[in-house]
Amino acid sequence: MPNDIAYRLVLASASPARRALLTAAGIDAEVMVSGVDESTVEAEDASSLCLALARMKARAIAADLPADPGILVLGCDSVLAFEGEIFGKPATAQEAAKRWELMRGKSGVLHTGHHLTGLVSGRQAEAVGTTVVHFAEVTDAEIAAYVATDEPLNVAGAFTLDGRGGAFVDRIEGDPGNVIGLSLPLLRNLLIEMGVSITDLWRS
Repeated sequence: MPNDIAYRLVLASASPARRALLTAAGIDAEVMVSGVDESTVEAEDASSLCLALARMKARAIAADLPADPGILVLGCDSVLAFEGEIFGKPATAQEAAKRWELMRGKSGVLHTGHHLTGLVSGRQAEAVGTTVVHFAEVTDAEIAAYVATDEPLNVAGAFTLDGRGGAFVDRIEGDPGNVIGLSLPLLRNLLIEMGVSITDLWRS
C-alpha cells in the first residue's frame, strides 16, 4: 500500500471505553455499530468466541462502507473465561451479582478479540489479547452497591478496570488496555501486518 494514503480508523464497536483508549492514544476513530446478532455465534472456548465476534463486527461494517483505500475497520469483542465458563455481559442484575459472588477472591482470564480489515486492499489481520485478572475479596454489600450502579451490566465479565469496578481488581497480568477492551500494542502489531504504521493514524 502506498505511503501517501490518508488513513482513518472505523471502530466497529459501541464501547465508549474502546473509543476513549484510541482518543487518548491520538487516534480519532469513527464509531459505527454493527448490530450483529452475537447469540448466533458459537465457539468451544472464550478466545475463539471473542475473535469470531470481532471478525463478524468488522466485516459487517466493512460491507456497508465505500471503497476507500484509507479506511481500516477494527472490530473488537471481550469475554471473560472463568472456571470453565464464558462470561459476556450479564443479562440481569441478579446474574451480575451471582457472578461476583463466584469471582471474588479468585482469578479469571479476559480475552479480547481484535480484527482489522482494509476495505480496498482486502488485507486482514487478527489476534486475541489475553490478560489474567485477580479479583478482590469483595463483600456482599460491595457487590450489591456495585450492581446497583448498572456498570457491570454493560461490560463483559460484569466488571470494568477503568470505572468503579477497578477498585475490586487486586491486580492483573498483562495489558490493562486489553481488559478495558482494546490492546494498543496488539493493534500496532496488526497494523504492521497490514503495512500501516500506527503513527499514520495519529491526529495531526
